Amino acid sequence: MAVPVIMPRQGQSVESCILGQWYKEVGEEVSEGDILFSYETDKASFEEEAKENGVLLATFFEEGDEIPVLENVAVIGKAGESFDQFKPGAETAEEAPAEEVAEEAPKVIEFEMEETSSDARIRISPLAKKMAEKMGVDIKAVKGSGPHGRIIAQDIEKAAQSVEAPVPVAAAPAPVPKAAPVAKAAPAPAVLESGDDYEVKAIPNIRKLIATAMHQSLQNSAQLTHHMSADARQLMKLRKKFKKQLADGEIKQNVTINDLVCFAVIRALEKFPQVNTQYFGNQMKWFNKVHLGLAVDTERGLMVPALKNADDLSITGLSGQLKQLSTAARNGNVNPDLLNPAAASFTVSNLGNYGVEMFTPVINLPQTAILGVCTIVPRPKEIEEGVYGFVPMMGLSLTYDHQALDGGEATLFLAEIKNQIENLVV
Repeated sequence: MAVPVIMPRQGQSVESCILGQWYKEVGEEVSEGDILFSYETDKASFEEEAKENGVLLATFFEEGDEIPVLENVAVIGKAGESFDQFKPGAETAEEAPAEEVAEEAPKVIEFEMEETSSDARIRISPLAKKMAEKMGVDIKAVKGSGPHGRIIAQDIEKAAQSVEAPVPVAAAPAPVPKAAPVAKAAPAPAVLESGDDYEVKAIPNIRKLIATAMHQSLQNSAQLTHHMSADARQLMKLRKKFKKQLADGEIKQNVTINDLVCFAVIRALEKFPQVNTQYFGNQMKWFNKVHLGLAVDTERGLMVPALKNADDLSITGLSGQLKQLSTAARNGNVNPDLLNPAAASFTVSNLGNYGVEMFTPVINLPQTAILGVCTIVPRPKEIEEGVYGFVPMMGLSLTYDHQALDGGEATLFLAEIKNQIENLVV
């Protein structure tokens, strides 16, 4: 019996999703657990697995379409089985005569045909054809592994890899591992126009969303950034201690410099609750708990998931939760509700690993502030009276909404972060 594949609901606030990429073609055999397609909300990307064994009878949407959640996206069943009742809007349409179904079936389970110079026909899926054109793969030399010898996307990927890394004629070609269909990276943007020295490409959906959010943030707030440096010797001492404990098996969590900074920020927010807020023009929301946003650089773009009740965690607990959260964001399976800017009360963005010494982070509205963490650089400092030496100093950049916070409040809060970092006890 045919069964529909619906667009899942990811989070209570999500009403529609963008279809990313189909990994199965109409007419292909599907096994339970196979990845059918990727999709994205305005915050993250996901993959939908097949819940049944059978044949992909039909797909009702194309890549890039915006689809309401819980809408039928495709149908899985036995070859030749009717699926009209699962078409979007079918519940209000009259049932089609059997003759019409029989006529339409070849259109759904279709192969794109091309004529070669020898008049032989090549069976190739539309997606595979598109990939072959982009990758410069000669489809005449590709052996299809799909139904009836049809060339599918996987065959083009293998052919492209063999072209990039040819083997000697006398040697047997090394087997090319099957590429796992993951949704970490967005599909390559389509080329809209090209010239001798340029290409105009479409902007991915997630980049449009990030661009809109950043522009609105700067348009709708009075942002100002203060910069300060903190002596990082205590952080480095603690990092060394935890590293040894991990090696000795005393702890199971690898506590990083960023974890320690976040721990210090949480302590500072507890002393300055006016920064642990969200601003809404004529009112502010003050949080009793610290919901820490962590900026994560993923292959698809910047994501900022929130760690709820971060102030309840020990340093090892905080480290473990932050790692899980960032991994989920990079894998594209983080809860979209945690990516809503309103889910966090304050955000930390760390560019220290990239060697950035100073930058101006943009507030994730409606939050009132964000901390930029910079790299550690040796700088001269008075160690004792009249004695100077080079000390590892960490740059801190606090951007705040001057509508919600005064400069004095922001400066005192940043100084408290510096104090917490320099005197951190865990």
